[in-house]
Amino acid sequence: MRLLVPLALLTLACSKSAVVSIAERQAIADSLTRQVKAAYDVTKPGLEQRLLSLYPATGRVVSAAGGQVITSRDTLAMGIKAFWENVGANMREPKWVWDEMLFDVLSPSAAVMTATYHVPHLTPNNQPHTIAGAWTAVFEKRGPRWFVIQEHLSDLPPAPAADSAAAHVMPPGMQMPAAPKKPE
Repeated sequence: MRLLVPLALLTLACSKSAVVSIAERQAIADSLTRQVKAAYDVTKPGLEQRLLSLYPATGRVVSAAGGQVITSRDTLAMGIKAFWENVGANMREPKWVWDEMLFDVLSPSAAVMTATYHVPHLTPNNQPHTIAGAWTAVFEKRGPRWFVIQEHLSDLPPAPAADSAAAHVMPPGMQMPAAPKKPE
């Protein structure tokens, strides 16, 4: 019993340090909203670099999309680059629209965002087309910045399109390079 009381007090003290006020929760959600929206602003140059800046330069990043899981920032960077060079380049007048962004602030240095988005644009044949999906990202604050350390993407099935190159659906985690085939 003598050990139980100090243990309970220690547990209570530790849990108090992770308590985040309503105002702090809102400030964190607002900060993450600004950061994500700025990274995905398709009207400004340097899109690939801004997208990659959401992920830490060191440490593991877990990204699940398209039935694949990767844990390498380099592979994630290749996927972002491949998407914008092969699919994004075919989008005319794209507009990134965040439909909903929901945040759960877990602590002063950890938060989860689940968001839905759509990107209306014109195909190379000037046909209207939209890609859309949902993205759940776990953010960790490192120093003054927030970084995505784990994410899961689920894309809406593409609507039939005359131009198959514009019909790919992949952002925000973009399309990951194909996994190497296993020997039979």
